[in-house]
Amino acid sequence: MLVVVDIADLAVSRDPAATLITYSLGSCIGVAIYDPVAKVGGLLHYMLPESQLAPEKAKSNPAMFCDTGVPRLFRAAYDLGAVKTRLVVKVAGGSQLLDDNGTFNIGKRNYLALRKLFWKNGVMIQAEHVGGSLSRTLKLDVSSGVVTLKSRNEEVPL
Repeated sequence: MLVVVDIADLAVSRDPAATLITYSLGSCIGVAIYDPVAKVGGLLHYMLPESQLAPEKAKSNPAMFCDTGVPRLFRAAYDLGAVKTRLVVKVAGGSQLLDDNGTFNIGKRNYLALRKLFWKNGVMIQAEHVGGSLSRTLKLDVSSGVVTLKSRNEEVPL
């Protein structure tokens, strides 16, 4: 069962038949988390680093921003039995697309916001594929915890 996580969206599951997938990670960041004991997986696709840029949008859609979406993802996983210390965290995205001069640096700002949030909360990233100028697809198999990354027609474990 394929569960598509749209842009500015998140999903968590403990259904072993579920595969969580998100497409078109450009400057956006995809965060995959998995608890191998509880067999709980989660996936977030956020667009922007800080909710203070648009507080009303953050209230209606917390998954749009790093600082509101990441805590929501972790809490949803905890509600299904995940434990923070067991979580395997993998990250992809943060590209610089359509911004050749680096004027806005949304991808870089998205990634730095995530690193800062994780550092403050004692969360380690096990694997990542960030930066550059390409689009990525991130997929998490809930039964095994295997995360795969697809970019430029190549799909590899992350």
